[in-house]
Amino acid sequence: MNMSLSVKFNLTFLAIFAAGFAGTGIIAERVLQDNAVQSTVRDASMMIEAATAVHNYTSEQVTPLLATQIKYVFVPQSIPAYSAIESLLAIQKKIPGFSYKHAMLNPTNPRDRATDWENDVIRRLHDDPQLTEIVGQRDTPSGRSLFIARPTRIDSAACLECHSTPAAAPPTVLDKYGPANGFGWPLHETIGAQVVSVPMSLPLEQARTVWRTFMMSLAAVFACALIALNVMVHFLVTKRLGALSRAADDASLGKLDTAQFAAHGGDEIASLAISFNRMKTSLVEALKMLGA
Repeated sequence: MNMSLSVKFNLTFLAIFAAGFAGTGIIAERVLQDNAVQSTVRDASMMIEAATAVHNYTSEQVTPLLATQIKYVFVPQSIPAYSAIESLLAIQKKIPGFSYKHAMLNPTNPRDRATDWENDVIRRLHDDPQLTEIVGQRDTPSGRSLFIARPTRIDSAACLECHSTPAAAPPTVLDKYGPANGFGWPLHETIGAQVVSVPMSLPLEQARTVWRTFMMSLAAVFACALIALNVMVHFLVTKRLGALSRAADDASLGKLDTAQFAAHGGDEIASLAISFNRMKTSLVEALKMLGA
């Protein structure tokens, strides 16, 4: 197949562009997706740290103040896990899909009972005491969600006053939740987990938007480069080679007077034109000698 130099150049450029465009798109998508995941992990970590701060504050400063009052009336705000959950409810209402839960295998409050997937996470934390955190993803009705889970262990015997046996628990706790749940907790073992779930739909959509913008910008840059290179090739190469070709045709047909090899500049095409001019001069002299 006979193709012009311009067509060959464009086909080569488009092949290189297609390979580069595809490779860049794959790499950019992976980087942006990873950044979206890392951003979601940071958000989840911040939330679980905030919940832990409220939990520790309640345990260290609020619960001791209300230790006597629990004998007369149960105040749920004195429970660290309850305070942590309530403090993050406002965020849960504003961010669909976000949730914080103190998931327990045997909770006192029924709302803290672990679901099936939370049970699996708690079992993993229980079976590996060295594991301090689990980060994972799961599908939810509202889309992809990332979760961070940290183990809940009873390391203080004082906590077992309300969770050893129903007989040892304050009557106000039994009046509130009954004697069926939240007892028999073992010391120094994982009995639950702090679980923060953060929706990934927004950061993933932002990553896709950035990717689309980047790829369109890259395509526009390549298109502009292709146009600029075609213009440059036309004026610096194709047009000049065409002029040399026409002059060479005239010379081959004996039209030496009209065969003009324009030599402008100092590049390779100009050198070729100079060589053609020397050849034309030599040919003219040879014809003159032959005629004489």
